[in-house]
Amino acid sequence: GMDASLALWGPDGVLLANSGELATSRGKHPCEEQDRSSSPSVLHCVTSLWKDGLLNRKRPFVGRCCHSCTPQSQERLFNSSIPSLGLRNVIYINETHTRHRGWLARRLSYVLFVLERDVNKDMFARNVVDNVLSSSKVQSAIVEVASEAGAADPGAQADQKAVHRERCKARGFLQEMVANISPSLIRLTGWTLLKLFNGFFWSIQIHKGQLEMVKRAASEYNAPLVFLPVHKSHIDYLLITFILFCHNIKAPHIAAGNNLNIPIFSTLIRKLGGFFIRRKMDETSDGKKDVLYRSLLHAYTEELLQQQQFLEVYLEGTRSRSGKPSPARAGMLSIVVDALCAGTVPDVLIVPVGISYDRIIEGNYNSEQLGKPKKNESLWGVACGVFRMLRKNYGCVRVDFTQPFSLKEYLNTQRSRNLPAPLTLEQILIPTIIAARFVQLNGEGEEQPDYRELSDEPWRRQVIANLAKHVLFTASKSSAIMSTHIVACLLLYRHRQGVLLSRLVEDFFNMKEEVLSRDFDLGFSGNSEDVVIHAINLLGNCVNVTSSNRNTEFVIAPSNTVPALFELNFYSNGLFHVFIADAIIGSRPPRHPDTSTCTIGQSWAADLTDGCCVQEEQEELSPSEEPWPKKFPEPLAWRSDEEDEDSDFGEEQRDRYLKVSSSSEHQEFFTFLQRVLSPVLEAYSGAAIFVHSLLSPVSEREYTQKLFKYLLTRTEKGVASYGESATHYLVKNTVKTFKELGVLKERRESGTCHLELSATFQPQANRNKLLHYILGFSLL
Repeated sequence: GMDASLALWGPDGVLLANSGELATSRGKHPCEEQDRSSSPSVLHCVTSLWKDGLLNRKRPFVGRCCHSCTPQSQERLFNSSIPSLGLRNVIYINETHTRHRGWLARRLSYVLFVLERDVNKDMFARNVVDNVLSSSKVQSAIVEVASEAGAADPGAQADQKAVHRERCKARGFLQEMVANISPSLIRLTGWTLLKLFNGFFWSIQIHKGQLEMVKRAASEYNAPLVFLPVHKSHIDYLLITFILFCHNIKAPHIAAGNNLNIPIFSTLIRKLGGFFIRRKMDETSDGKKDVLYRSLLHAYTEELLQQQQFLEVYLEGTRSRSGKPSPARAGMLSIVVDALCAGTVPDVLIVPVGISYDRIIEGNYNSEQLGKPKKNESLWGVACGVFRMLRKNYGCVRVDFTQPFSLKEYLNTQRSRNLPAPLTLEQILIPTIIAARFVQLNGEGEEQPDYRELSDEPWRRQVIANLAKHVLFTASKSSAIMSTHIVACLLLYRHRQGVLLSRLVEDFFNMKEEVLSRDFDLGFSGNSEDVVIHAINLLGNCVNVTSSNRNTEFVIAPSNTVPALFELNFYSNGLFHVFIADAIIGSRPPRHPDTSTCTIGQSWAADLTDGCCVQEEQEELSPSEEPWPKKFPEPLAWRSDEEDEDSDFGEEQRDRYLKVSSSSEHQEFFTFLQRVLSPVLEAYSGAAIFVHSLLSPVSEREYTQKLFKYLLTRTEKGVASYGESATHYLVKNTVKTFKELGVLKERRESGTCHLELSATFQPQANRNKLLHYILGFSLL
């Protein structure tokens, strides 16, 4: 009865250890809740670790909305019993989940469960196409476009022909765009997904308390819900609709890119709630704004909201190729904000959603990270993907629905604040990098406007951008940390040369506590050694397992191939946001061999909760101070949740300092934090060196390709310490950042974007200062 997916295999196919006594053979898997002290260890190499017991740190309840931006929403839908409702595996269905009992109910439990879900045609939108075409917004756009197109044809008759032609064109656009939800197909798909998901996932965990809040918001409030998930995989679309269906919450209309508009598959997507939008909705083939298409999309979205339909929008626009959230594209979100401000709906409830996978069904994005172009979606590709999924196990999935918050309340809060015009990255950093005097782009001493009304375009753009970042931050903060994230991160940035399994399990246990101490949740539970073995098998060829000491111990090491490093980096980045603030603080060189200090703003301080830093209020720090006495301290907090951002703190308003502990245990963790950030810094330092070769304008595409080849060559020759610093997404990020920083300047020639050095960085001395600034951060 051994599950082959939980066995340690050597490089020659030799079975190094089996898992006959693991949780799966007891009817559970390592990612389900269980008594951690039950059953003996399989490998008997870490039994001493469990003698001291766990630290009994409770799982945090993640997903509460912001007390500062939406204090009233935070009090709604929540009560003290919500966190205690616990987790549920939504793909575990038996007769207890139906109204029937007995032998036949057990055999037909999936069918009975699906048939008892509350889904019917009356829940969904009606007469959408006609209502959109007759809306004043679309009618005005049709007349405007017809006038431009028929300007050369004099006479009213020609104008009428142009209007008729544009109206037919608009109807065609709508028929390509709109969803046509079928309750029958949703039921059939629900049954199919129960079968499929049980085939290639061990569990899909949700928190029942989170779903309770969403369900109450859907039934008790006269407002549509807009789900805003992070985007990790193509499965995301099906996953959220499936979970809502299982909990009798109506299916949302899903904004999908038109790259998925392929024969047969597109019909299925529309029947399940998907509607197709252009990846670049504002532009036509000649580069001008498509007024007609945008008016249709605005009117369609407003019509759905007006009919109390739910929306599902992916702010990142595409799946993350790095394992980190991609920058938000707030086009669809801006339409929702405009609909609310225009009075189309009284309010909209925003629901950020975190999604975490042990392993994504796409496997990895190595071909794209190696610079190869993305393959277009096709029906054959979809069929091959489904067949590939059925042959593998992808571990566990965790979906976190955060507390719904009022968009109206958020906008009102932003109006009450003085939001100055944002500074650019160039304005913020260039004075530091080249020690230049700060010069305002709007003129010396000129007062910045106070944007309060949404009708003011600069304020509108800024508040929508802030909202998009707010949502992505909340969704990421709520995303559970999976076992593969921790194991990949430990192998890359703590044990790159290899580690005994017993030590890896010990470090895994400690890392779990570090994650929980920062109020992030875990997407697994159970004995650490069981879960580590589970993660190692899921990471597959990225990890080398060898035996030592006559098969009594096993050595785990990351594979040194570039594709393996890229894939491990992808999963390791699932942990990146947990430690990013700590890593940034730790990356500056210390002022003293044993201590380093950083002045931390109040907004950062509440997020720094590691055991390596102690709080100081003195102007100078003594190196003889005692280290922090607790390994996992409570979060540092400068204000309570009830205190207002603008309240007067008096003496508490002064700068706070964090001092790095000098203990060897904490210094080891400090080194780990520096290494987590090192691939990013190595990519940027390589880009700063490469910029010296830019002697004449070159197309952005060509420059990016040459920079990628340069960084990859540094990796292959061993010049770069971290092979994952050459991933294509990091290359694109360095180019984007250098443009925002004012190092590179864009110039369009014949429709092509060319890059050249800005006047500020024409002198070699300033380019050297840029490199020196980047190298000022620690690279280990």
